[in-house]
Amino acid sequence: MFGPFERLVAFRYLRARKAEGFVSVIAGFSLAGIGLGVATLIIVMSVMNGFRAELLGRILGLNGHLGVYGIGQTLEGYDALAERIRTVPGVRSATPIVEGQVLGTGERGGGAGVLARGIAPDQLRARSIIAGNIIAGSLDEFGGDDAIIVGSRLANRLGVRVGERLSLVSPQGQVTVFGTVPRIRAYRVAALFEVGMFEYDNSYVFMPLEAAQAYFATGDAATQIEVFVTDPDRVREINRAIRAAVTDRPIRLLDWQQSNSAFFAAVQVERNVMFLILTLIIIVAAFNIVSSLVMLVKDKGRDIAILRTMGASRGAVMRIFLMCGASIGVLGTVFGVSLGLFIAANLESIRQWLQGLTGQELFQAEIYFLSRLPSVVDPWEVAQVAAMGLGLSLLATLYPSFRAARLDPVEALRHE
Repeated sequence: MFGPFERLVAFRYLRARKAEGFVSVIAGFSLAGIGLGVATLIIVMSVMNGFRAELLGRILGLNGHLGVYGIGQTLEGYDALAERIRTVPGVRSATPIVEGQVLGTGERGGGAGVLARGIAPDQLRARSIIAGNIIAGSLDEFGGDDAIIVGSRLANRLGVRVGERLSLVSPQGQVTVFGTVPRIRAYRVAALFEVGMFEYDNSYVFMPLEAAQAYFATGDAATQIEVFVTDPDRVREINRAIRAAVTDRPIRLLDWQQSNSAFFAAVQVERNVMFLILTLIIIVAAFNIVSSLVMLVKDKGRDIAILRTMGASRGAVMRIFLMCGASIGVLGTVFGVSLGLFIAANLESIRQWLQGLTGQELFQAEIYFLSRLPSVVDPWEVAQVAAMGLGLSLLATLYPSFRAARLDPVEALRHE
């Protein structure tokens, strides 16, 4: 498409002489604008993908994909019900749970709201999100009626360590002649976990299932059956299959898409808005390409006229300036993709370095739910961003190139 003569002239124009330095500066800013716009878009999209993946993995890894509840009552005969649910195609596991809100107090004083969950010890050890994130103590001591494991941030708030006792106070106590007496029981902290999500590390306590049944006075019953499926995106289909399999008792099913729909919809909306806003950076850089090429065409009017009188066609002149603008766009896009991928791959290390340099916490877990800055690069998205950068750069060259090709040699040389 581009001949040797056109490439020679185009690259000669890009290497501006000292007298043409202003045009070269504008072209440099255009290249930097394209590069920074592409890099920023790749980084932000990677962070948004990482947020969604981390939140989805941690929320579903700890809470399950689907919950089966009794209607207005606890679930009696939960073992048989869980076994029936496990036979449904697509179900990976079904775990009976006893859950309740309590007040936790440490030996050194202080209190905090706690979500206590009772689960069978072998089922808890099978959950990698807990078993793989024990930072103190051991799950081997999780069992009996006296052991619990506590989130690390909750333990710090209450001032408890492994081996010490944490008291749980339930408002649903025993009714006496003097009124309702809250149920209070102290448990030994067997281990501390840290899954990396603030909400869980700051409020969750796990206890053995039988201990939770005794504490919450549920008898031989569970408050829910937590179901994990092989494909979370097919949870609605499995929801219907479980309803069809359990027809002899009233149950209520709540899947992760229903319980977290508003949250993940907000993440998706924010992701789309950020993409739109950051695209404007690339568009502004593309306008810089237009301005630099218009100035280059005006500055090279005499040269264009001489080329035309020597036999260069309008198409050749147009291709020369197309190549000038396209070179800026290609170099800027390549620079931006390389910079974006490098920063996205080392985002957490860069954050830690900046925190050490400034002494400020740049990513607060209390606000962003996660304790580290996640980043997941989607190759298809990177290709889309690169294609958009190249496309906008090429579109920006059309008007200046067309204007250069339409230049009348006689008018350009009249006053020379």
